[in-house]
Amino acid sequence: MDYIKNNKEAWEEGFANRKSCWGDENHIKIKSERLAFFHGDMQQELDKIDFKGKSVAHFCCNNGREILSLMELGVERAVGFDIAENIIAQAKDTAEKLGAKNAEFVACNILDISENYYNQFDVIILTVGAICWFEDLELFFDKVGKCLKDGGLVIMNEIHPFENMLPVPGEDEFDQNNMDRLAYSYFRREPWLQNQMDYMSGEYESKTFTSFSHTLSEIINSLSANGIKTVRFNEYDYDIGVSDVYDGMGCPLSFILMAEKG
Repeated sequence: MDYIKNNKEAWEEGFANRKSCWGDENHIKIKSERLAFFHGDMQQELDKIDFKGKSVAHFCCNNGREILSLMELGVERAVGFDIAENIIAQAKDTAEKLGAKNAEFVACNILDISENYYNQFDVIILTVGAICWFEDLELFFDKVGKCLKDGGLVIMNEIHPFENMLPVPGEDEFDQNNMDRLAYSYFRREPWLQNQMDYMSGEYESKTFTSFSHTLSEIINSLSANGIKTVRFNEYDYDIGVSDVYDGMGCPLSFILMAEKG
């Protein structure tokens, strides 16, 4: 899967070109704000769950900011996995600044997570911009299922697949005067290729990022194929990671899904 190797290189390049101090003060925000880095609706859902004494993993954890902020709810063990080694290094640094000795961060391809982590987690969280980096969701959720304990919970706060049909500012297809235009197929199979990085850094010509669209049925069926049953699904009319230009217009732009193994 060369696209995964290329994405690793692109993310590590992006972090190397990050804006000055990007992420360096995450520990301050985590200490000063409750459930920092989670959106309000996600905070409410997390508050309904008893995390005390639980083992929690975050797949595609970025620089660890979400799972480290989740630890205030009594998480006993937190493990974050991400492919970019330098971003994981920042996660480890943030954990050290917080004194979070029961937090662990692992740099690896999610599909290659070691068997040492199988049947280890009560909860696995997935946040915005995770699943788009994997072409085959059944393979991705196979790894999720293997790492969850029986009865374990998946909590996913993601971009709604509907949003993949909408052009956003900066794309040739975007028209400020025609905001109800659907520019792309919901069932798009070809990958998205991007060579412009503006997350973490100023915009520059980057190495190639390859991502994929997935339908709701693909997400839910891939969970089910791995013995993980969806128990709650909420949709929202605001974006959580792409662009806010369609917020409040009646389109589903993000969702929170909860699913249980076994």
